[in-house]
Amino acid sequence: MHRFAAAQPDGLGPVTHSPCRPIHYVVRPDNAPPAGAALIEEAFSRAAVATGLHFVADGATTEPVTAQRDPYQPQRYGDRWAPVLVAWATPTEVPHFGVDVVGEAGSQRMGRPNGQQVYVSGQVYLDPSKLQHIIDTAGLVAARAIIEHELGHLVGLAHVDDPTQLMHPRAQAAVSGYQSGDLEGLARLGAGECVRDL
Repeated sequence: MHRFAAAQPDGLGPVTHSPCRPIHYVVRPDNAPPAGAALIEEAFSRAAVATGLHFVADGATTEPVTAQRDPYQPQRYGDRWAPVLVAWATPTEVPHFGVDVVGEAGSQRMGRPNGQQVYVSGQVYLDPSKLQHIIDTAGLVAARAIIEHELGHLVGLAHVDDPTQLMHPRAQAAVSGYQSGDLEGLARLGAGECVRDL
């Protein structure tokens, strides 16, 4: 079972990233737990295998966390779409973190001349104190699964009601990575149309 975050205007498929354009990302390392960098790298590697998409780490950034992130920031990133921002954010920066929300993620999409849409950038915000608590109590694999869940949102998956899938809104101890429904959806998201006109 899987669900997509957004559908094309014609209803014939999901909005996707272009599979022929690498998805660049930067990490704001402030407040990161000791294992944070490795967990992010591992989660992106697993998302790449599941989707076939190519993720490229562009290093660290000082970009602040904002509610409405601009997908085009030429003064900071040059004349290109801004890379995906991965940030270890605080509940002050991301009020949605609340009591039991460990992360949130999504992508910005743009319209093409033919009316179809494509994701061009995005953000992944993670609560470092909650992730460290998960590491301490449930281990690194459980923490990585949380980040993989958020990367599922980044590439275009929505939550599902099935608790056996990683994209269920609440983490399940027995689910330590993408499951069959997740993988089916991720494969479709990685097989979108090649877009070079943005």
